[in-house]
Amino acid sequence: MNRQKARGEKINPDFALGFKPEGSGLASFSQSHKTRNEELGRKTKSFSKKLLVLGFSFAFFALHLTFIYSPQETSPLIAGRGFICFAQQSDELEITIDINSTTIPLPKIFKPNIDLSGKGFYKDTSWPQTLASSEILNLWQKDIGFNGFYRLQYNLWEINQLTKNKDAQKKLLDNYDEILKNISASGGTVILDIFGTPAGLGKVLDKRSAPLNLKAFKGLIKDIIRDLSCIKKYNIWYEIWSAPDQDSFFLGAKQEYLNLYRAIAEAVIELEAETKIEIPLGGPGISWWFQNIGGNTIITAEKSLIYDLIKFCYQRHLPLDFITWHGFSTSGETEKEKTVYDKFGSGLIRTWLAYFRFNENTPLIVSEWNFDSGANILSARKEKSYICASFIPARIKNMSESGIDNQIYFCLQDFQNAKEDIVRNVGIFYSESNASPVKKDFSNPLNKNSAKAAYNIFKMLANLGNEMFTVKLDDQFIGTLATKEKDTLTLIFYNYIDPDTATSYLSRNVTGINNTERKTLLDIVNSDSLRKLLSGQIKSNSLRITDKVRNMLDKALELSRKAELYSLNTRNIKLNIKNLAGDYLYQRYTVDSSCSLNCEFLPDEEKEITGDNLYQEVLSLKPYSVRMIVLKKKPIAQPSVSSEQPESP
Repeated sequence: MNRQKARGEKINPDFALGFKPEGSGLASFSQSHKTRNEELGRKTKSFSKKLLVLGFSFAFFALHLTFIYSPQETSPLIAGRGFICFAQQSDELEITIDINSTTIPLPKIFKPNIDLSGKGFYKDTSWPQTLASSEILNLWQKDIGFNGFYRLQYNLWEINQLTKNKDAQKKLLDNYDEILKNISASGGTVILDIFGTPAGLGKVLDKRSAPLNLKAFKGLIKDIIRDLSCIKKYNIWYEIWSAPDQDSFFLGAKQEYLNLYRAIAEAVIELEAETKIEIPLGGPGISWWFQNIGGNTIITAEKSLIYDLIKFCYQRHLPLDFITWHGFSTSGETEKEKTVYDKFGSGLIRTWLAYFRFNENTPLIVSEWNFDSGANILSARKEKSYICASFIPARIKNMSESGIDNQIYFCLQDFQNAKEDIVRNVGIFYSESNASPVKKDFSNPLNKNSAKAAYNIFKMLANLGNEMFTVKLDDQFIGTLATKEKDTLTLIFYNYIDPDTATSYLSRNVTGINNTERKTLLDIVNSDSLRKLLSGQIKSNSLRITDKVRNMLDKALELSRKAELYSLNTRNIKLNIKNLAGDYLYQRYTVDSSCSLNCEFLPDEEKEITGDNLYQEVLSLKPYSVRMIVLKKKPIAQPSVSSEQPESP
């Protein structure tokens, strides 16, 4: 990982690289309170609370006021040489691909990475209670394999609860161990999320409690890491806690989380000194990159727990090998939120890292994300799961372009927790119970076919080649991934329309206006004027607002109308592939509204084509659809050799 420890020079952390902009008037902007919706349980971030994350107090704007977009900031993915995709924002786009153009290695972020959580309750206490069923794990391993990044929840509380039943505890640890071994043997990496304070070590008898006995807690974690990383040598990155800014997951103050991190970091330092084995450590896994314990907004991003953790590790010479946070939304451009420092969130975090003498290329990972518009159960994640499916490549592409290094989709299987009466359809697999309304029973194994449309997207990602073409496509809704490997060309096209395009646009630009303008904008939403603008009942020139706010509203209205149009109509892409020589087997796969559940991953068209320098076709894309084209070069037939020998003269 090429860890770069922070050096010991003293610096002024409070004024790092102009983190307190003059004249911004941001100090008076109200901080948010907790946004976690207890009812949603462990991993569904409530968009009905999103407004509070930003410090606002009305519900309609709550869907998206965290995402900022800037067309000026790009990543290396679109900076190098390669083919260019030419397109206008119209019903038909045109894309030209030169297979002889320069490529870059496929970034790891495009791997089919996933959190292995799911189900939520098992009668068998020796199986991790928040881990997907063994049937689903085996199916994933068979279809896709374990060579990417996988997140595993390691529940210390759950393990400790079986102390009096040593056989069950050993089976539980063996089940964890088997998964870690399989992933490591496959060349994959596990992000092991350490959470759940064991009984007796916390300030209160609660798995969410901050540890009181840090010495005992450190010893426990040290033994675990020694076994997994030093003795068994599994490929593990240790993530310290999950959503510590939420009372649902951590009961403690900011300093208590930092002290918890320090205890584990010191254990890692000691083990590395003993064994000379590098043990990656990171966090804090907060619910949004700018959040902190006690609340914060994107307006005051420098108050993020990420900033505090970087500063804390610098001051105490602690390792910080990667940084994680969560991001649940419907916007494919979530990571392109712009801050008051004229940077994306990822760019600002890298500035903090560099200032505090850490490697600015420290991996930044969105360790939980999914399609989320505020409801616990969404049709877009099941009955209409083709919507979530088309969201996945759009979000990953934008993550990469914004400078994020890796991502882990949450999660493998839906939660159906009979114990807590929680059902959450966040997985790419669903499970049905034949239980009656009176007596629920979620212990039955899954049906043989229980995959949602999103599962086929992960199969598409697994088919990508190891070299990626540079892509530039100027369209709000349609995007492309293009790769090659040996004699295979793989192209993925997606058409995703954010169902809340207008509010997403406003939220991406909320940091670009001053406090007075921001209050005016909020008043417009509170007074129902935004709804009236979007429905055409009023015009923006009838409102007493500044030109900047008026321009924002007009742009939001324009995008909303375009999204409404494109959500109802198929769009065409004229595809040109240059320098295609030889004979190819052509296969096309489709995910769209024709299938949401139990969709077979089979080509809907197969044919043989002969490349004559230029191949062309018009590809149609329905709203909320994904298409993959695979071109495999056919081997050149070798001339037959006669076995008969010529007669002697």
